Amino acid sequence: MLRQVNPITKRISFQKIPKVLDLPYLIDLQRSSYESFLREGIKETFQDISPIEDFTGNLVLEFLEHNLEPPTYTVSECRDRDATYARPLKVRVRLITKEGGDIKEVKEQDIFMGDFPCMTEKGTFVINGAERVIVSQLVRSPGIYFDATPDLTGKEAYQATVIPNRGAWLEFVTTADDIINVSIDKARKLPATVLLRAIGYSSDDEIRELFGHEPMLEATLEKDPSESTEEALIEIYRKQRPGDPPSVESASALLTNLFFSSKRYNQAKVGRYKLARKIGRLITCEETGVMVKPGVIEDPESGAVIRYPQVLDKEDLVMTVRYILALMKKQLLDKPPAEGVPDGGIELYEDRGITYLKSVSEEHYDVPVRVDDIDHLGNRRIRAVGELLRNQFRVGLLRLERVVRERMTVQDLETVTPQALINIRPVVAAIKEFFGSSQLSQFMDQTNSLAELTHKRRLSALGPGGLSRERAGFEVRDVHYSHYGRICPIETPEGPNIGLIGALATYSRVNHFGFMETPYRRVIVRALEDVKLGKKTFKKGEILERNVVNEMLIQDSNAPLQAEVTEQIDYLSADEEDRHVIAQANTRLDQRSRIVDERVVVRAKHETQIVDRAHVDYMDISPKQIVSIATALIPFLEHDDANRALMGANMQRQAVPLVEPEAPFVGTGVEYRAAKDSGALLVSKVEGTVMDVSADEIKIACDDGSVVTYQLQKFLRSNAGTCINQRPTVVPDERIEEGQVLADGASSVKGELALGRNILVAFMPWDGYNYEDAILISEELVRDDVFTSIHIEEYECEARDTKLGAEEITRDIPNVGEEALKDLDERGIIRIGVEVHTGYILVGKVTPKGETVLTAEERLLRAICGEKAR
Repeated sequence: MLRQVNPITKRISFQKIPKVLDLPYLIDLQRSSYESFLREGIKETFQDISPIEDFTGNLVLEFLEHNLEPPTYTVSECRDRDATYARPLKVRVRLITKEGGDIKEVKEQDIFMGDFPCMTEKGTFVINGAERVIVSQLVRSPGIYFDATPDLTGKEAYQATVIPNRGAWLEFVTTADDIINVSIDKARKLPATVLLRAIGYSSDDEIRELFGHEPMLEATLEKDPSESTEEALIEIYRKQRPGDPPSVESASALLTNLFFSSKRYNQAKVGRYKLARKIGRLITCEETGVMVKPGVIEDPESGAVIRYPQVLDKEDLVMTVRYILALMKKQLLDKPPAEGVPDGGIELYEDRGITYLKSVSEEHYDVPVRVDDIDHLGNRRIRAVGELLRNQFRVGLLRLERVVRERMTVQDLETVTPQALINIRPVVAAIKEFFGSSQLSQFMDQTNSLAELTHKRRLSALGPGGLSRERAGFEVRDVHYSHYGRICPIETPEGPNIGLIGALATYSRVNHFGFMETPYRRVIVRALEDVKLGKKTFKKGEILERNVVNEMLIQDSNAPLQAEVTEQIDYLSADEEDRHVIAQANTRLDQRSRIVDERVVVRAKHETQIVDRAHVDYMDISPKQIVSIATALIPFLEHDDANRALMGANMQRQAVPLVEPEAPFVGTGVEYRAAKDSGALLVSKVEGTVMDVSADEIKIACDDGSVVTYQLQKFLRSNAGTCINQRPTVVPDERIEEGQVLADGASSVKGELALGRNILVAFMPWDGYNYEDAILISEELVRDDVFTSIHIEEYECEARDTKLGAEEITRDIPNVGEEALKDLDERGIIRIGVEVHTGYILVGKVTPKGETVLTAEERLLRAICGEKAR
């Protein structure tokens, strides 16, 4: 089968599994994250700190709309000038002066807030002339996590941790005596009922009304020293501020600031989603009052975007305690004590082997009762460049807020202007610090196109707010079943970072909450003949609901059902995938996309099973959806040992671009997309006809009559010292489509990735001379420059002003013969085009030397020869 992979190369495809979905844009994670930051992030961060009021309330500073102006220089000019590719940020600021609560004066000004680094089309940043990449960070998601650790008797001790995006941690822990304790912001423990009293459930009866007469609750109440809301608040204050004299007002303010103030506490949209989903609570939009299930972004009726509340409320704390009681009760049900399990107010029921907690009102829904796996990708999310930049921008604005407040106290109310209050240095410094010295802002690996692409798709668990390689254990580094189709199980570094740095899988994408999703083909089940279930009859060919199929198979395991794979593609997060049965991409299908085999190999959570085809919910898109781009470039990957495949995937990035690159004879079909999306190729943005082609530029006549000129990059130095040189792949009068490759990059041929050469390799002994790793190569490889590459090195020489005088760049260097200086020009700098070798002088420089005490011989020499003796 001849398949045209791109408009230039024709390849014969031997794949047996049909292509269902094209590869997505491979650097979309970087581009879309940065664009969302520009679109929403800057505006929302300004809204977070606006308005700023002074301590008297007489001055109010508000940030209104912002505007990013065009960059001063182009990307290539920034590289030449060692400048930063950035856009000036201007903000309209309003200053309101009040007197006795009434508005006296309003002043507005446009204020320059510094230059904001701008992402290039390739997904990189040019900082001080060097290209850098912001690596996406894989961190534990905000939300609530339940854990269980067995004690010496085998009894489980449960722990619930509410982790915010910003603010104090809240930890609930059970003891061997079935008492539930709570620790606020990692302070000393209190009975959980103290916290419940402090938020308004003051009496024992009110607390019992919430949970019923559960023995675990009674044990906690018995341990509780407080009897009212006031006493509970003071008890919490004593634990949080030991040594300070407590009062009800200060204790109440402390608790409010800890969990219920948006300035001090923030769960972020993702934290609210995770918390509500775990405890089974519907989300109520702050503005519209609409109630939706966690995960819904738009109001189904009005289409309005739903804003998630981002602080805790009473209900969250009550539901958390309720869930812990459910876990403790489930343990009693699993291992019933001699006297039996008391009824209480927590209702549990079982469905298909899963224990559920029954909801208590219309605002809640039933949820499964189980502890969490912290390494599951449903509990780890990606912080991409946009979010990282937003966090840093917020840090800068908070420092600015402090400066503004201080200046408000000393400025004259009559003459004060917004410009006089605002000092942009903290904001500029925070952004500069992030791009210049953050662990996640890295000098781009530019050895070849693949190195460039994989660097942009890299995921790191290290960095601020992440793990440290010294403390990271085996579990967090290991391959997890939820990585399937999201993180590559093969591409990771060898050494101390193994498992902490990964790569995004080929088809993986990141949703609005930051969780990774992978695509699957939906499978539907039809009745092969008329089937009766209870009183209802289903006609032949009718599509059946999943619960109907399950009941039919329970009733009759040989029910006449047919599974059919549809063209519908759903992207599933790791949490959603756990609820489904998924078949492999190589499952046999007939001409009408129906599953041939009656029993098929499937994945269900962490297990691989063989089940009836009617149980299948989804099917994989492609066998390569498991691995990353670099791994997908290895042909016959299934025959490789995993350790060697890891080395191969990593070593491809180290291949230097050759003088004469050559595309592989045997490819995997990914080469074209890998080269195109890396940014190393020149791709047309317009449709038209090629007018003129030279080594330096390509001119295209567009259909609307305009002419677009593309400049080619010629012999530029990459970050790794390799040579970037673009070569045209089009000819005059050729018809060009939008998105077509116009010129090859350093390591591509006709738009395809070309990292090496197709050479003949023989595995044979040669009288012991090629023992172990020794190899013998043909002289032809050297003679014909088969593996020759060009490397460009840059050397700098500075002429400084010293205490003894200025240094000088000159051709007149003392004690150096004319032979060594013959290739220097009149300025003392080596001429362009000279072939240099080790030890050649590139720049002549003389430095003033102070008078020193001379020996007798030197004095004699100076007397005879004068200044020439120096």
